[in-house]
Amino acid sequence: MTPYQQLESRFARRGTLQEALAVLGWDHSAMMPTGGAKARGEQISTLEVMAHEILTAAELPDLFDGAQGQNELDPWQRANLKEMRRDWLHATAVPGTLVEALSKASLECEMLWREARPANDFARVLPKLETVLKLTREVAAAKAAKLGKPLYDSLLDAYEPDGSAAEIDRQFAALSAFLPGAIGAAIDRQKARPAPLQPEGPFPIERQKQVGLKFMAALGFDFDHGRLDVSAHPFCGGTPDDVRITTRYREDDFARAMMGVLHETGHALYERGLPADWRRQPVGRARGMSLHESQSLLMEMQACRSREFIEFAAPLLRDTFGGSGPAWDADNLYRLNTRVSRSLIRVDADEATYPAHVILRYRLERAMIEDRLQLADLPGAWNDGMRELVGIVPSDDRDGCLQDIHWYAGLWGYFPTYTLGAMTAAQLFQAATAQDSSIRAGLSKGDFTPLLRWLRENIHTRASSVSASELLTDATGKPLDTDAFQRHLQNRYLAD
Repeated sequence: MTPYQQLESRFARRGTLQEALAVLGWDHSAMMPTGGAKARGEQISTLEVMAHEILTAAELPDLFDGAQGQNELDPWQRANLKEMRRDWLHATAVPGTLVEALSKASLECEMLWREARPANDFARVLPKLETVLKLTREVAAAKAAKLGKPLYDSLLDAYEPDGSAAEIDRQFAALSAFLPGAIGAAIDRQKARPAPLQPEGPFPIERQKQVGLKFMAALGFDFDHGRLDVSAHPFCGGTPDDVRITTRYREDDFARAMMGVLHETGHALYERGLPADWRRQPVGRARGMSLHESQSLLMEMQACRSREFIEFAAPLLRDTFGGSGPAWDADNLYRLNTRVSRSLIRVDADEATYPAHVILRYRLERAMIEDRLQLADLPGAWNDGMRELVGIVPSDDRDGCLQDIHWYAGLWGYFPTYTLGAMTAAQLFQAATAQDSSIRAGLSKGDFTPLLRWLRENIHTRASSVSASELLTDATGKPLDTDAFQRHLQNRYLAD
């Protein structure tokens, strides 16, 4: 076997371990009884160490050198070799003992968070979170030294390859200059018109699930390779051939679960659309989390909150829940699903205020990683930031710094990708609909085939063969900026 073939074999084995970890992680969040937490933590940490050991084998540097000299490698193999090196650099920067310690600490902290949040008890989870942060800082310092990046960028790179805080600051500065005025104008515009009517519940959970499954099918979800379940926090997990998505239901509000399903289906379609020929290889995975978030937000926000889709969805919703009257009219449902409000919860925020929630979390996590903010001061800093950025302050930590799972589960450097994803989604949808006039017409009939075809060709099947910036430039004609997102918000909330 050539050096490159040996590397492919090793990374295929690592990819199989990662797939097992993905399914175990999904089960941990969706199905596992609380009593299984300790054993599951040991299982996951063992598999993570095994995957880590593949990347840290002593012979890998020689294999990389040998593969680099193979002139017969095609462009995909070259790209795969580049992504292998990226993974190797991240892995060799961190000792296996630290990987295992952070994995165990994160699982323990996450399980305690699941009890602390409903109890509004930040103090209860604080010691565990301090351990997670301490270990995360150690990981960041080790990666920063190996990668030659600033501390925060070394964590960001795992989610957004080659991303930087400097670029995020530039993009977020443009949004911060635009959003306050746009949000205020949208709210004022809403006040000048009669409020939309709220359909009356209750909305039985089984019917919510039924309509969610119908919408998933319309979007193109492959039920032979995926399923829908329930969890405390909606997410997409599993593998490209076994995609698992979850949502959460409330009998007094069908829209939250419905939009959660549509959002996670966007993630699932991306995973399922990745090239089968490159399964379990680094080049065959999604190109970073901003691209992944763009796929979910493109479906949820750009497509499924459009007038065209609501025209299709309105009669289906009315019939499913046995509704009648003007509250179920398409125009009313469209207005309900495009309301702007200064809300407390990120996952329930509208798309105009959502970026403010993300900017807050980005600022806070960067300050904590860089030791400019102590964890004991997090609740107060959170409230101050909410007052400044969103214009509303939570009355307790349950709706404040306890609301998101990320930090408690060891996910640091992830948050900015949500808003980068929203910007990317707007830019992609603008380009797609300009290039293919059948996309909007299809949405009005519940036919996502033209849109999914465009995404498959321009994003999904290209996986990580090129950078996110190259993907976006090839698809839209320019790298990421805020123009399309700002134009989208203006058209939907200030001109429509």
